[in-house]
Amino acid sequence: MNQLKKFARQMKRQMLTLYFAAQHKDMPFLLKILALLIVSYAISPIDLIPDFIPLIGIIDDLILLPVGIYICYRLIPPHVLREARAMDGDIDIKHQYVIALLIISIWVIFIYFFGRAAYSYLQIHL
Repeated sequence: MNQLKKFARQMKRQMLTLYFAAQHKDMPFLLKILALLIVSYAISPIDLIPDFIPLIGIIDDLILLPVGIYICYRLIPPHVLREARAMDGDIDIKHQYVIALLIISIWVIFIYFFGRAAYSYLQIHL
């Protein structure tokens, strides 16, 4: 149980580092998008594979997040990563709103495109 708490703390710290790195001016645009997608996936209540599916739902989080973090850390310029790690501390309220807005935006876009596809499908087949 102690190992699990340590792992959770490390993941939280890595997510904060990715978030702060995405805010950096020297971060490449596509890498910013990737980092923000990983952070939003980590804190989103909706997963790619739902957690209620036994074993597979949890393994999805245990594999996708660390792999995504690893890829980002390998691609982030070293000086950006150092500065992001130096921004230790909790996220202030402004950052919480930005993250919430990002997650909401992603789901609104997803619902919009899903709705359009479903509407087109139903028009053709009904």
